[in-house]
Amino acid sequence: MIDQYDGENNGTTMTARRLAEGLRNIGYEVKIVSTGKDAPDKFVVAPLAMPAFARNIISAQGMVIAGTDKATLRKAIEWADLVHFLMPFFLSNAGVKIARELNVPHTAAFHVQPQNITYSLGMGTAKLPNLFLYNFMRNHFFKYFRRIHCPSRFIARQLEEHGYTAQTYIISNGVAPQFRYTKTEKPAELQDRLIILMIGRFSKEKRQDLLIEAAKHSRYANRIQLIFAGKGPLKEQYIKQGRQLPHQPIFTFCTQEELITIISYSDLYVHTADAEIEAIACIEAFSCGLVPVIANSSQSATPQFALDERSLFEAGNAQALAEKIDYWFAHPEERTAQGIRYAEYGKEFNHAHCVKQMVQMFEDEMQAPFYSTHSTR
Repeated sequence: MIDQYDGENNGTTMTARRLAEGLRNIGYEVKIVSTGKDAPDKFVVAPLAMPAFARNIISAQGMVIAGTDKATLRKAIEWADLVHFLMPFFLSNAGVKIARELNVPHTAAFHVQPQNITYSLGMGTAKLPNLFLYNFMRNHFFKYFRRIHCPSRFIARQLEEHGYTAQTYIISNGVAPQFRYTKTEKPAELQDRLIILMIGRFSKEKRQDLLIEAAKHSRYANRIQLIFAGKGPLKEQYIKQGRQLPHQPIFTFCTQEELITIISYSDLYVHTADAEIEAIACIEAFSCGLVPVIANSSQSATPQFALDERSLFEAGNAQALAEKIDYWFAHPEERTAQGIRYAEYGKEFNHAHCVKQMVQMFEDEMQAPFYSTHSTR
């Protein structure tokens, strides 16, 4: 159950699509409850009715919020042996109550970090708003689950620290087998450039502005070509900021195949996000042999992927990022060798293996005794 399933415009949607495909590949029957187009294996609900300004803000983030069609929800949940919820919004809140009423086993995933919301409101670093959202989601949604999928150890610790009592299953969202070591020639027009790639939504917590600033400070500024793969509300702001650079950044939103090609001819991957639950895009990049440079933020899981300090920089510090970029460009042989090591490390995040771990969580839930609909757990 997920608010938006069609398209490939955000990480949680892609996670859901890959999980469904992975489960079907090993013999499970999967149906989706979501907004969007009719499909044979889908129960379609309408988007939540909301004022145009709110809908536009959410749409700019590449998201749709689903409404609560209880008749459709009931039909879907009556069909299922287990329901897995991916978002803690209106659709899932209504759905989990019906699942409990019908005694249908149910699990949840924690994909929405409070900072994903508070950064958009200009309060990303404020403790109280983030604490409020952790507590609100716990008390109004996650308290109804005994098992929660956490894509990283970082977010599992965050749930524990904020009083979540469900059993957490730390399972990567996994990397598709197409993301493997590969190198290709740069396009002719980029042959003389040093290409830095960053993948992710153009939103405040992702901090693409920091990479633009760092590129300006780099001693390789005259050769650096930034490529930003994604979409989001801050694109025009970043285009304007990028005009300060000798080479205008390239902004693209592409298919998986196109993305793999871009990764294969890039020289470095940078991940500047202040807040991140896992950052599957970073894993995909280094699985293809692209060395990452990652913001060492206390609110991000991504630093765990750094093989050593050369792949970490002080979060929010453009000069520190520029220094790490300069190091890797000054040592191309080390960069090549480290890229091979990262590609080998990326094999640990094989998607098929992650799907098997998800199945174990589902089976644990289905084999556990049902509980009263009056329980808070």
